[in-house]
Amino acid sequence: MARGYWVTTYRSVSNPTALARYAERATPVILRNGGRILARGIPARCYEAAEAQRCVVIEFDSFDAAVAAYEDPAYQEIAVTLQGAAVREVRVMEGAA
Repeated sequence: MARGYWVTTYRSVSNPTALARYAERATPVILRNGGRILARGIPARCYEAAEAQRCVVIEFDSFDAAVAAYEDPAYQEIAVTLQGAAVREVRVMEGAA
């Protein structure tokens, strides 16, 4: 079974304090759902049309586990705290078996 991934890019962060609070609260929920944070932060290098935006890559044992973690009511309650504090894109992807 292919692994699942959250690939998140932050277009903008207008409230870094709220982002830090989100990360502090969301990380345990993500870990409890089987997520493993592989990378997070500002890219060391950007190529082509990429911008130096905050990125996060989280791995799960399966695509279904990644979707379930994102849809977990406990996670959704925390994710709401980013409204007005950050603009981000979250993609849930299936790994290339």
